[in-house]
Amino acid sequence: MRMKCIVAYDGTNYNGYQIQPNVMSIQEEIETVLTKIHGGSRIQIYASGRTDKGVHAKGQVFHFDTSLKLPTQAWIKAMNAQLPSDILILDVTVVADDFHARYDAVAKQYSYWIYTAPVLDVFRRNYELHYTYPLDFIKMEEALSYFCGTYDFTSFCSARTNQLDCVRTIYRFEMQRELENRFCFVVSGNGFLYNMVRIMVGTILDIGRGRFQPNDVLSMLAGCDRTLAGMTAPAHGLYLDFVTYENDK
Repeated sequence: MRMKCIVAYDGTNYNGYQIQPNVMSIQEEIETVLTKIHGGSRIQIYASGRTDKGVHAKGQVFHFDTSLKLPTQAWIKAMNAQLPSDILILDVTVVADDFHARYDAVAKQYSYWIYTAPVLDVFRRNYELHYTYPLDFIKMEEALSYFCGTYDFTSFCSARTNQLDCVRTIYRFEMQRELENRFCFVVSGNGFLYNMVRIMVGTILDIGRGRFQPNDVLSMLAGCDRTLAGMTAPAHGLYLDFVTYENDK
């Protein structure tokens, strides 16, 4: 059977989602537990996508194949009993044998959290970007709208990527201000390039500081050159909120 799982994790102590030599990763922790459950037979998982070192997830999705016939709640309990406390399985469901967590995803939503209090909060340091520069929120709001639509996002992708097709569609890019010194960006789209959300957020913050004008986003998109866009925001403020599939309610 093929199992679809939703997992939340605190990315602080991991070198990203993907397995890498000699460092801790989310994928390795989950695969290690699943291998134990299967009596030592190696189980590989396939996620909706990778997250970088320090990035968090509220609703990452992965799938794996198994010959074990356990109730879904038993899978949740068995995995959570052995996983570290900063990785939590939220849901397990049986899916069609041809389901793929990555290739069947139709949309993803990310959020990026920022707090602007003058003094660093030690309890937020790994979960929100502490940003104390004065910001023009009106210009930032205007700039957000220029990202929505279908564009080549080469300028908003890490220069280290080997991705050939950089065309993506952004459905929504909003700023939500909850408290006087705390706000977040929420962005959803059909897919994202390496560091894309972090570069978009960094560019919006640069616009808020006056380094760029809001409509400069249009020339950045047209130029297809990473050097045209703003900074890459740090990883620890970023969360993968959820992944959407065609048959989701």
